[in-house]
Amino acid sequence: MSRDRYPAAGDELKDILDTLYANRSQQHLANDPLSFCHRFDFPEDREVAGLIASSFAYGNVKIILRNLESIFSRTGTSLRRFVERFDPEEGADLFAGFKHRFNDSRDLCALLYAIRLIIEDAGSIEAFFRKAYDEQQEDLGDAMGIFSSSILGFDYTPVFGQPAPPESSYFRFLFPSPEAGSACKRLCMYLRWMVRPADGIDLGIWQTIPPAKLVIPVDAHIQRICRLLGFTSRKQADWKMALEITTQLRKFDPLDPVKYDFSICHLGISEGCSGRGGPLCSGCKLSGYCLQS
Repeated sequence: MSRDRYPAAGDELKDILDTLYANRSQQHLANDPLSFCHRFDFPEDREVAGLIASSFAYGNVKIILRNLESIFSRTGTSLRRFVERFDPEEGADLFAGFKHRFNDSRDLCALLYAIRLIIEDAGSIEAFFRKAYDEQQEDLGDAMGIFSSSILGFDYTPVFGQPAPPESSYFRFLFPSPEAGSACKRLCMYLRWMVRPADGIDLGIWQTIPPAKLVIPVDAHIQRICRLLGFTSRKQADWKMALEITTQLRKFDPLDPVKYDFSICHLGISEGCSGRGGPLCSGCKLSGYCLQS
């Protein structure tokens, strides 16, 4: 199954995808973890907010938004300053009782401490990521793997009482790697927020990495809808699926393929597409290209 089953429809499908992109709304944004970045005015705060928000962007969206609210309501309006001064012992008291599915307050404190160490090391998250980036690579997969392993290699003794996160911690879950086959949805999403040009949704904070290198974040909605559109034949939401979908989207916009992620994803998150047919299909602009139709 691939988009080649529509050999004469490429331009028409691109027009539809471009229309969906243009019709993204603030209502969609309000229903997305990215909305927390928009609460901050300065790029240095938004960069930090993005890594926090994307790290916990797994599971039910209502629970994600609720738990992110519980974090950002305690950090104050100058987030960069908050993490620069973050003390794990004080953080343990401040975030006592925090829980998001697998992750607890220790994992949150380890994340905040990691961001502090990133800034101390490189001055910004972008500069830290750039150390792993090779412009000769076709995509950011290798850089993402190095970025994650570098963060997991920090000394977390002030958080866990030992250098490495213990087996009882799910902190490692926050920093997967494409090398292990993971789709790395949350990290791909963070990079989209940072790298894509500012357009009212994405932030365009990082200026040194081209959007053409981005890989689509594959969540349950992207997995389902892109299979229905014939953008992937894979069943498992892994790194190979992410690359396969991104390859198809490059045919529509080779310089900015991941521009379509937000609008496709919110067909499921905000518009209710379940992939099982029904009344919603009659009003969907993509119905003529969907295997469900």
